[in-house]
Amino acid sequence: MDLHAYERAGYVIEEVKKAVTGKDECIKKAFAAILAGGHILIEDVPGVGKTTLAIAFSKAMELENHRVQFTPDVMPADILGFQMYQKQTGTFEYHPGTIMCNLFLADEINRTSPKTQSALLEVMEEGFVTVDGERRSVPDPFIVMATQNPKGSAGTQLLPESQLDRFMICMSMGYPDEKSEVMIAKGKSIRATLDDVQPIMPKEELQYLREVVENIFVHEQVYAYIVDLSRATRENEYIELGLSPRGTIACTKMAKAWAFLQGRTYVTPDDVTAVYRDVAEHRIVLNTKARVTHISKAAVLEEILTKVTQPASYRAGNHR
Repeated sequence: MDLHAYERAGYVIEEVKKAVTGKDECIKKAFAAILAGGHILIEDVPGVGKTTLAIAFSKAMELENHRVQFTPDVMPADILGFQMYQKQTGTFEYHPGTIMCNLFLADEINRTSPKTQSALLEVMEEGFVTVDGERRSVPDPFIVMATQNPKGSAGTQLLPESQLDRFMICMSMGYPDEKSEVMIAKGKSIRATLDDVQPIMPKEELQYLREVVENIFVHEQVYAYIVDLSRATRENEYIELGLSPRGTIACTKMAKAWAFLQGRTYVTPDDVTAVYRDVAEHRIVLNTKARVTHISKAAVLEEILTKVTQPASYRAGNHR
């Protein structure tokens, strides 16, 4: 294990904890997705710290961040930018959109139009924007952290499965526990707590941490276990649409990042199960049988984790 890299990652987490109280697991899951090179979707009610989480990460890692409050009148040009004719030079000049940053916070993404959602989708998948036929790369690193209101909230429309699949994980922060909320009530304002977050890692170092994560060892048996979990979603009696191969890749990358944050150089089946629900739940679609019997996605995935057998050698404690 590269102890320097592991320690630096720990420093980032500790800085973010200064602004986000009582959500250590959510912070680690979000950071794992960032280290794995993925995008993050947070589905939750307003006011639980989603925006604070994104800004805290951007400050700790010196990432340029832009935030857009998605409403029905937000247009693709607001996100991607636009060309404007310059009379003095007789040419068109590109004016960058808000997407041109390292960490883009898309607040309440399911309140905007499908056309604007699709514009964001292209950037997330391809890493560049296309304006009037010209491609421009977004800064590197590039991370989208999007929030959406729970299904059924006023003024929302569901994201299509193809766009949900572009997010490496979907998680819910939830309300803080009683002890944490008392601390929040006694504490300073959100702005003051964000001011406490110090830039302790340049964005160039994030690239190095990503390389370390990419080189985390995965045994053939663990690869097979991940594939078995993915295939189980395609054969389950309650699931209409199971995990795509992109979901399998996302699960592998997240498991590597999670193993790294545990201080290990190899992935265990427990790393896979730790991230599996966050990777899979937003990607699967339940069928009519599940809806009629009131079975939730979480319950179906829990059943799959129970039924799919972990590699025997890992249960015996032989990891390599």
